[in-house]
Amino acid sequence: MKTPSICIFGEVLLDCFPDGRQILGGAPFNVAWNLQAFGAAPRFLSAVGTDEAGERIRSGMVEWGMDTSGLQTDPDHPTGRVEVSVHNGEPSYDILLDCAYDFIRAPKDAGDCGVLYHGTLALRRPVSAAALQSIKASTPHQVFLDVNLREPWWSRDAALTLVTEADWVKLNRDELLRLSEPDDARTDMIDLARTFLDRHQLNGIVVTLGEAGALALTPETEPVLVAPQPALEVVDTVGAGDAFASVTILGITRGWPLATTLERAQSFASLVVGQRGATVADPEFYRPFIDRWGLHS
Repeated sequence: MKTPSICIFGEVLLDCFPDGRQILGGAPFNVAWNLQAFGAAPRFLSAVGTDEAGERIRSGMVEWGMDTSGLQTDPDHPTGRVEVSVHNGEPSYDILLDCAYDFIRAPKDAGDCGVLYHGTLALRRPVSAAALQSIKASTPHQVFLDVNLREPWWSRDAALTLVTEADWVKLNRDELLRLSEPDDARTDMIDLARTFLDRHQLNGIVVTLGEAGALALTPETEPVLVAPQPALEVVDTVGAGDAFASVTILGITRGWPLATTLERAQSFASLVVGQRGATVADPEFYRPFIDRWGLHS
């Protein structure tokens, strides 16, 4: 059976760290980068400015073998930039407003899209929000929403509208609590996730739980829980959720069992937190997973 094609929509930017390092980033870009390394050849839809950062992103994509046909150039707005600070291993973000990815235009041809991935940050301005709706109108087979609630660039109503339009939703513990109904509030994450799944008629939900690992469930399966690898050296957690989303999408498109998908997503995310930043420009970093998961074909 043919593996469904993957379209990734949203922000691409430079993550700027306190030590002066600038690393290619943005949740959708990170997901696309990882999927490219795993041989999934996603189509990435975003925008950069006519600046040095934009050139760096475009050339980085070319060197990584990524399709750049969906990467637009915006002459009126700068390439995205985020100042990242890390406290006790947890990142916080100061996000530039009105940058190129806020003004992604609807592509003339959305093409065949088996799975459409998008987040929430790039939809904070109407131009990019309208572009996503145009892509959704081309009827992708499945929509995967990766919730990223970044203050002050989100509202509960808008986020829940995106949830109702999605088939799969990934979010963290705090985001699940924020988007659940007040009368659903409870300490048991499994019950809360199942209520959310049923309420929004989803095909699947994935909840990342930080040091406790992650859980996932579908209407047809029992909850699956996985724990991080023990004795893990954490450099920073920037991109850990994106790593998890990448492998989850890989599992969806390749028909892996949910338990297998979650175990593989956790093992990959556990390795990413040992790196500085969310993207790794070394194919050897991915090779053990490609070999173990049989991704050569």
